[in-house]
Amino acid sequence: MKFRATDIANAVDGDLTGDDVEVDGVAIDSRLIIGGELFVPVIAERDGHEFVAQAVDAGAVAYLCSRDVDVDGTHIKVDDTADALLQLGRHARTRLADNAAVIGITGSVGKTTVKDLTKAVLATRFRTHASPRSFNNELGVPLTLTTAPDDVDAVVVEMGARGRGHIELLCGIARPNIAVVTTVALAHAEMFGTIEDVAVAKGELIESLPPSGTAVLNADNPYVLDMAGRSRAEVVTFGLEHPVDVTATRITYDDELRPSFTLRSPWGQVDLTLAVRGAHQVMNALAAAAAAMAAGVTPDDVAQGLAHATLSPWRMDLQRTSSGALVLNDAYNANPTSVEAALRSLAALPATRRFAVLGVMAELGPHGPTLHRDVAAVARELGITVIAVDAPDYGVPTVSGVGGALTELGPLGEGDAVLVKGSRVAGLEQLAEKLLAIPAT
Repeated sequence: MKFRATDIANAVDGDLTGDDVEVDGVAIDSRLIIGGELFVPVIAERDGHEFVAQAVDAGAVAYLCSRDVDVDGTHIKVDDTADALLQLGRHARTRLADNAAVIGITGSVGKTTVKDLTKAVLATRFRTHASPRSFNNELGVPLTLTTAPDDVDAVVVEMGARGRGHIELLCGIARPNIAVVTTVALAHAEMFGTIEDVAVAKGELIESLPPSGTAVLNADNPYVLDMAGRSRAEVVTFGLEHPVDVTATRITYDDELRPSFTLRSPWGQVDLTLAVRGAHQVMNALAAAAAAMAAGVTPDDVAQGLAHATLSPWRMDLQRTSSGALVLNDAYNANPTSVEAALRSLAALPATRRFAVLGVMAELGPHGPTLHRDVAAVARELGITVIAVDAPDYGVPTVSGVGGALTELGPLGEGDAVLVKGSRVAGLEQLAEKLLAIPAT
């Protein structure tokens, strides 16, 4: 989205120094500057002001600052750069067309995947924008809005929460008119405390909708279904277990775990095959389909979009090693619900030996040890050998780091399948990369 420097200064209540240049988009990482952006130096683990010079050298035409920076060029001084970014996101939302669809997506599991699928389906009919990664917080949501094209028809916004009030804040910036809640589960329990607290926080998205909006709710999850009473908007339900508006029948899977099914909805029905893998992707696809059809996409467009959708990195990525072993890389993040789904996907792969290399599931608070052991019990029931990497709570012998996991796995070949999964802090995507790089012997 393009802005004049004077427009930015007015939107963020800042003091402009320099020319009234035009900027195209916003960046907070100097390494991602393409050229023409506004650079916003955020103060976090490091002070982004230290990278203003690199950003300008890389092509940023203006920058925000909350202290003096000895870098020539157009800049806008503000009290707090992170708060200014929120204000600029709010301003970018006002620049969207009155009839633009803004789809907000939240949930304990599946936010980013549903975001990716929704974008793919909407793009069959509309000029669509969504963040390329999991931008779901006070920085990511305004970045998503400020990097949207000026003539965009639909924007897909992922929304996460660390507690009550966070999604309410994000909704005040994005003002969604369609909202999706994927599920409510005991993820990030360290921050929320109870599953009821999670439900209250996620439901803030539904409460934000205008009466003319649409709430897309997972009817198979009672906490999500209960949110229907918190919305002034029309409610569309999706699921597999109860009478719902959008559902799937005649579900089958190919040898690479790609589901095919008949999509049934108030807008019609269509037979389709997903490009993504795993039984849990059926529910994610239903959520995306319901949101897109509420925005005006036809069932045939849904089938086309889902058949060609791609996911963000390290999500249910299935590849073969040079020796013939299957590697299921789902290493982006982990909580009990997503790990169990990944284990069941691993169990469905054609293999004679199955290994799950699991890193820690972070932010589970006092529930952590029990939830880790529960996941290990599911693996045992499925006949899967668990290799825990620096994660003793699974109750199995642990190994140290990627090197330890490689040693424990030993030689792999035809008939072997390996799942790689853990929270971001585990960094297990490196293991998947190393397994795929091993040359054939």
